[in-house]
Amino acid sequence: MAGPNERLHALVVDDETALADLVADYLAREGFSTAVAGDGPRAVEMARATRPDVVILDLMLPGIDGVEVCRRLRTFSDAYVIMLTARGEEVDKLIGLSVGADDYVTKPFSPRELVARVKAMLRRPRQSVDGRPAPPSTDEAPPRSFGRLWIDPAAREVSVGGQPVDLTKLEFDLLDALSARPRLAFSRRQLVERVWGETWVGDDHIVDVHIGRLRRKLGDDAASPRFVLTVRGVGYRIGPGA
Repeated sequence: MAGPNERLHALVVDDETALADLVADYLAREGFSTAVAGDGPRAVEMARATRPDVVILDLMLPGIDGVEVCRRLRTFSDAYVIMLTARGEEVDKLIGLSVGADDYVTKPFSPRELVARVKAMLRRPRQSVDGRPAPPSTDEAPPRSFGRLWIDPAAREVSVGGQPVDLTKLEFDLLDALSARPRLAFSRRQLVERVWGETWVGDDHIVDVHIGRLRRKLGDDAASPRFVLTVRGVGYRIGPGA
């Protein structure tokens, strides 16, 4: 992530050259440095070289598609990713989010609205994979234990049965929010505000996708979860940790 005196960098990936250039132009007007890629392999190459803060990523690309680009991106970058999809089918959105995209926008879209969404995401600090730490949610919060699940908010460490669990920034923040108030059932909107920030303008159901990924990493069966419970008609809460 760019420092306080550096320009934020955006990578726009779309094989529709006119659209990619238009989005890049809108971002440039807002002070971003920008780069454009027209295919999947080039996008991965440029992301490695330029270390963007945010990637606008089309789902359908020549070479390798946006899902595979996002999967590869997540091996070396924690940049925000907004997936673009032309079809608007729920399966496309969920596939994109399941490999690490943070949000999606369905074509056609307003470039101005897209830029507003990017700026809202970037207001919330995020740790990058180069090891620069993000501040813990509570400076001296003690470790929390829920049966076999152990969470250390200050160190940002999680283990199940003594085995470390590798979580993304978003996944840890969701678990942190839930475990800080173990008796509270959180709605999706409450979790969005705590994890993505109050200015988030995306779909609240993004929470469901990241909860699903968190459960898989914790070894939680969605049909009979031990740690992250679904509260019907409300949202989620931390479980008893059986």
